[in-house]
Amino acid sequence: MMNALRPLSAALVMVLGLLPHAGRGAGDAPFYFRPVKALAPVVHECEVAVYGGTPAGVTAAIEAARMGRKVLLLSFNRHVGGMTSGGLTATDLGKQESIGGLALEFYTRVGRMTDFTNSGAEALYRTMLEEAGVTVLLGQPLESVETRDQRIVSATLMTGVTVKAAMFIDATYEGDLLAAAKVSYRVGREPRGAFGESLAGQWQEVSWKDVYQFCRLPISPYVVADDPSSGLLPEISPHSPGAPGEGDYRVQAYNFRMSLSNKADRVPFPKPAGYDAARYGLLARFLNFDPQVKWLLNYTVKPMTDGPVQMRNGDSNNAGSFSSDLVDGSHRWPDGTFEPVSFAELPSPRRGLPVPLRDLYELRERVFQDHVTYQQGLLYFLAHDGRVPGGLQERVRGFGLDPREFKESANWPHQLYIREGRRMVSDFIITQLDCESKRVAGDSIGLASYPMDSHFCQRVVVEENGKTTVRNEGGFGHPCPKPYPVSYRAIVPKQEECANLLVPVCLSSSHVAYGSVRMEPVFMILGQSAGAAAALAIRDAVPVQDVDYAKLRERLLAGKQRL
Repeated sequence: MMNALRPLSAALVMVLGLLPHAGRGAGDAPFYFRPVKALAPVVHECEVAVYGGTPAGVTAAIEAARMGRKVLLLSFNRHVGGMTSGGLTATDLGKQESIGGLALEFYTRVGRMTDFTNSGAEALYRTMLEEAGVTVLLGQPLESVETRDQRIVSATLMTGVTVKAAMFIDATYEGDLLAAAKVSYRVGREPRGAFGESLAGQWQEVSWKDVYQFCRLPISPYVVADDPSSGLLPEISPHSPGAPGEGDYRVQAYNFRMSLSNKADRVPFPKPAGYDAARYGLLARFLNFDPQVKWLLNYTVKPMTDGPVQMRNGDSNNAGSFSSDLVDGSHRWPDGTFEPVSFAELPSPRRGLPVPLRDLYELRERVFQDHVTYQQGLLYFLAHDGRVPGGLQERVRGFGLDPREFKESANWPHQLYIREGRRMVSDFIITQLDCESKRVAGDSIGLASYPMDSHFCQRVVVEENGKTTVRNEGGFGHPCPKPYPVSYRAIVPKQEECANLLVPVCLSSSHVAYGSVRMEPVFMILGQSAGAAAALAIRDAVPVQDVDYAKLRERLLAGKQRL
């Protein structure tokens, strides 16, 4: 049946989104995906369909709606706001002066640019969407895409909803819509020679060489110290790393950005189902290896200091050699595949879905739960295991989960921090050259300015100073000299692949450059620009690749975007 598109009240939005999940109340364990029972088929017709409830999805939908288009925002889960409402409130701003448009409007209205509340962020996003007249459907996992003549005709969701639109925007962290539409993409790290990037490939020496490397202590990686026959300790990769500069299919580590509290009503760190103290054997050895190491429970770059985790009121991130990042645990998340190989020559891009979407969601749910078990187990270990030095254990127990946040998921974040998924391959690929302003795009749709930043991609056995030990690999943090423009061409596919799709999150970028672009304020900026471009493409009846940049620029400047 046909369903006329209209703005929905916040209450009705929630009802529609939760129908497939009926029967679950507040305080459920966190989850990524649970099987959805399809309801009676419903067809929604709109002008702009945005898939992905991330900050980019929200701003894309709002901008297109403000330009008079009928817009539908589809969120995979029961929330809008992605990481900005899912844990990351200590905002990675970069240069504050580079932020304008809807991103700046959001931060102004939420009252601050950093350390706001997750619940407050989501409430504001919902308000802004409703003000713009955007129809929002929650709990809508993508099932399939119909394409014809290099255009997306419709997208069908597992709930029985089919969406027909003139323009589609993939605002997911993973790039599921672009892959289903057979748009080219890559996963992993390019070799150093692919784009002439000094930061590319494995074993970086530019930055982070001595940070979170177990204080460069000769810690044995084996269950029985110095006995290879006893096997590797958990959380160390059994695969051999590649040579310096070689590429691979690894992605940087994910974690949950927890909301912590040291107030009296804090929720004690839970003992997760499946807790295995042996999983933290490497950390136990590190904690007791050298009494000179200082445990700061925060970021540090000083010699003989480490996290091992960040403990602060509010958003608490990874901070340490063995910390809340599940190193080597995320490689299959983007498209369901992973091969532990290295290469000096850049492989051809991928197209399509190597793993069907439903199977991919189920695989991701297992990865998600492994991250929950690992990170909750890490906190429980630090708070209760006898191998943890007493003073450190007491300090950890001084914190707990914030009872005011994430009430729907037992005070644990509902969003895993997907730092890197698929990356589209279009006619323009952002690289280190752009980040360093050695190449300046003339079709700017917004500015990025955060340092090129990658968390670790693998934890491996190495030989160092004649000792067999363990090191983390893949982390770097290298500054950009100034804010740099993001090219419009980086968010549109090749025209021969798809003419009515825009991709503001999994945009066309190298792994190195993506480490700078991948920040939530930039996603809001690029989302707004994608929404404006979609509206202009409809108005002028042109493919997204042929949108008149002068008109787009005029609209963005009118919307207070900083170019």
